[in-house]
Amino acid sequence: MTASAHASPTERQRWRTFMWLWGSQALSVLGSGVSGFALNIYLTQTRFPHGAQRAELAAALSLTALGWTFAALLGAPLAGALADRLDRRRMMLTCDLLSALTMGAALALVTLGTPPIWGLVSFTATLGLIGAFHGSAFDTGYSALVPKTQLPRANGMMQTVWSLSGLLSPALAALLIGLPALVRSGGGPGWLGRISDGVPFAFALDGGSFLLAGLVVWRLSISTPPRADLEAGQPQPSVWADMRFGWTYIFARPPLLHLLGTFAVVNLLLSGTQVLHPLLVRFALLPNGGALGLSAQAALAALWTSFSVGGVLGGVVVSTWGGLKRRRVLGVLVPVVVAGAAQAASGAAGSLVAVCVAVAACGMMTPVMNSHSQAIWQAQVPPQMQGRVFSVRRLIAQFTSPVSTAVAGLLAARCAAGGILLWSGLLLMGLAAAQLLNPVIRRVEEPLAGRPVGAVGASD
Repeated sequence: MTASAHASPTERQRWRTFMWLWGSQALSVLGSGVSGFALNIYLTQTRFPHGAQRAELAAALSLTALGWTFAALLGAPLAGALADRLDRRRMMLTCDLLSALTMGAALALVTLGTPPIWGLVSFTATLGLIGAFHGSAFDTGYSALVPKTQLPRANGMMQTVWSLSGLLSPALAALLIGLPALVRSGGGPGWLGRISDGVPFAFALDGGSFLLAGLVVWRLSISTPPRADLEAGQPQPSVWADMRFGWTYIFARPPLLHLLGTFAVVNLLLSGTQVLHPLLVRFALLPNGGALGLSAQAALAALWTSFSVGGVLGGVVVSTWGGLKRRRVLGVLVPVVVAGAAQAASGAAGSLVAVCVAVAACGMMTPVMNSHSQAIWQAQVPPQMQGRVFSVRRLIAQFTSPVSTAVAGLLAARCAAGGILLWSGLLLMGLAAAQLLNPVIRRVEEPLAGRPVGAVGASD
């Protein structure tokens, strides 16, 4: 892809830099998807392979997911503040190298012995914390790098990265994990056949993707724009003041706060699927999957691949259509209602094929609601404040994700995963439909009536 023929050479160079940055990020996201899927398979088939270990498996899936989520959320405000203060290129490079070292440590853990669960939780927490800092630097970096006329295109490309990773990473992880067994059955290097499974290969691939991403960032020129609030020569505010800035901005604007509350509910009722889906496959869908000639590993890959296929389709639809130009809040709430209905259907369906269709429908709604929400925020928050405000936005919208994961693990140890999916989907449908009647959230696209931009954080 190239920039418009009418763009200045400087804009073409900036777009070319973004393309290199986007490509390296795409590889890194794919590598992380492979290692994340491999970790779940490792817990499901290697650490807790027996039906009597259902409670232990549910706890391990929940704790490893919680480690990543808590670290990412709690680190977000500090990461956003530092992204507006430090050199973003160096920040991304440092995070890539630290992530590669962390993957190396995980590779050693699973290769040299049986790692304790607390070690795996520490591993995911470290990745989540590093990812929060890298994400803040990356988001603000490409937002300032890409010409304004190309921002919608760049945002669409970033949405596509995550969906494509979800689409490709399960199949690639399944291939790597099954490689030693394939060698044992068909001949090949003896050392490879002696390895129990290919989980270490997935971790090694992810570590390599981080190193490659770091190499690309090291070769790029990514400037950090000066802070607009320091142009008049004011002293630089403290890090703590920068961390408080986003909270002050958002809480002074009730429509934005109500929009965040909606996403907090969405995450509360949807995030637990990362724990529930492996259990749904293992205890409800595996007999049906076995009839189709699928293993538990392949059935789970089919489920998650279906979600990603839906995400890719939703991304293509919203990119081609362009989204709503007005009343974009409907582009958030209506897809949430549909996603809730799809989740309820996934819990009620009794066959793997039907569940995959329902999960794909839920996945299709994700980029639609996210794209409209992102458009609202980009229009309402001045660009020079987006690093600090968006980090707090992420924290408020996603703080219920670890709660959802923990509750899903506790409920799944006692209740059927399908029933949990059914009732959570129905509850999401009702709450999102009620928000359509909320007069505050319907004003989210109007000129904000909160404190003037210059007054927000003035006391900081």
